[in-house]
Amino acid sequence: MALKYGDTAPNFKLKDQDMNDVSLSDLMDKNIVLLFFPLAGSSVCTQEMCRMRDDLHVYEKLNAHVLGVSVDSPFALKMWAEKNNYDFPLLSDFNKEVSAKYDSLYDVFGAGKYDYKGVSKRSAFIIGKDGKIKYAEVCATPGDQPNYTAIEKALEN
Repeated sequence: MALKYGDTAPNFKLKDQDMNDVSLSDLMDKNIVLLFFPLAGSSVCTQEMCRMRDDLHVYEKLNAHVLGVSVDSPFALKMWAEKNNYDFPLLSDFNKEVSAKYDSLYDVFGAGKYDYKGVSKRSAFIIGKDGKIKYAEVCATPGDQPNYTAIEKALEN
């Protein structure tokens, strides 16, 4: 069932690109911008994460941590983060458990072209310091990007 405004965000602990454990519950000193993305290194994912990198100061002023999540390995995420100078955690949901909890997992990604099973859907969630969902968006297609203006507005409220 899709998460919506007011729902309690499922807790998780995942490895980041440096193999550090990152737990949602440990970051509740600020709001959380949680961004699921399909595949590290793909063009739209790179555009999205570069935008987050370039606008990180905006999210910091809005008292928010930014976290990216994909089913890629921590090793692939590390290479991608280093190449693009991402200075926020990219989390590996290699076992696809967190993406499933957030209803952000394709049954089949790129049907007829790639037919990859279990790839994260491009999604954006804002989680308040109280652990409740303040914003939820699951993009209709992998080529879509989240509504950054709506994300910032949700953080301002």
